[in-house]
Amino acid sequence: MTGTAQTSPATTMISFARGAPSTDIVDVEGLKQAAVAAFDNDPAGVTGYGTAVGYVPLRKWIADKHGVPVDHVLVTNGSMQADAFLFDELATSGAAVITERPTYDRTLLGLRSRGADVHLVTLEEDGIAVEEVAALLDGGLEPTMAHVIPNFQNPAGYTLSLAKRHRLLELAREHDFVLFEDDPYVDIRFSGEPLPRMLELDGGPMSEHVVYASSFSKTVCPGVRVGYLVGPPAIIERIRVRATNTYIAPNMVAQAMVYEFMRGDRFPAALETVKTALAERVGLLDTALRTHLPQATFRRPEGGYFLWVSLPEDEGHDVARITAEAAARGVAIVPGTDFLLEGGENSFRLAYSAVQPSDVDEGVRRLAAAIEAARR
Repeated sequence: MTGTAQTSPATTMISFARGAPSTDIVDVEGLKQAAVAAFDNDPAGVTGYGTAVGYVPLRKWIADKHGVPVDHVLVTNGSMQADAFLFDELATSGAAVITERPTYDRTLLGLRSRGADVHLVTLEEDGIAVEEVAALLDGGLEPTMAHVIPNFQNPAGYTLSLAKRHRLLELAREHDFVLFEDDPYVDIRFSGEPLPRMLELDGGPMSEHVVYASSFSKTVCPGVRVGYLVGPPAIIERIRVRATNTYIAPNMVAQAMVYEFMRGDRFPAALETVKTALAERVGLLDTALRTHLPQATFRRPEGGYFLWVSLPEDEGHDVARITAEAAARGVAIVPGTDFLLEGGENSFRLAYSAVQPSDVDEGVRRLAAAIEAARR
């Protein structure tokens, strides 16, 4: 690419690309203590194969957290494994599936690789456009599943409003499809008021139309790779069979560590550290964007890791060129096209979770220079 700036060997890469926390906000000491406690308290359970439903004490802890019987819960190797198991059940070849536009790129990959008939519905600042969903259903679409990331959505950072949560449940009951509530970011809210889960609104232990997924990657650390599903026992049992045939049992050591950490006295302070750090970083990012990219539009999130930026459509932006120019200047972003089946050339996702506060302004300044270079 002619005219592209060359990164100096001394230039430190500033990455807004990866949705993961920086090590300084992870309670490493607390995790070390939790690991020791796990081996001390349950050496047989930690070192054995375990069961396909996951580490039994953690499974019960999750069931108690959500107010459901244990047979509604299955613990997996990360929430992406939970997603994959559910997709294997409901997103089979030709099955109609509704999801948000834009949505997590791995969700799109997982659905399309299984041959699902994917219908992307506009994502508004208060969540998926529910009346657009209703129009699809009234037009004859019979989905097996609707996938929604309700809190601090990846990639947009938007949160589904309470009214839309109720409306989605009405549609799921009326048209008899599974509402997949994919919710890994719910516990890292740093401003605003929390909203009830659709699992709870559908009756918790009596819920028939919601399968809920979450993860400990965002509240503990990504390296533990522990996620889970909560749903009707019949679906959970079918997925248990898949889990047995896939890996016999998930990682007992990691799940036992998570269990000890979550029930220990360090977790509340560790979670506050994460939320405080993310709040600071998103505030700095908000200021930097308004300073260096005043033409951009975005909504400041109330939690999570991500912020979605759109540039004016009439200026003919090419996000692939912007991404390349940004990388040449030592800043990494993810193009909006990664989260859509079509479109997104004027948009990109910024993850602020791993960026040090001192780097935020400089990163956005470099990005602004990259956008200007790409236009030329």
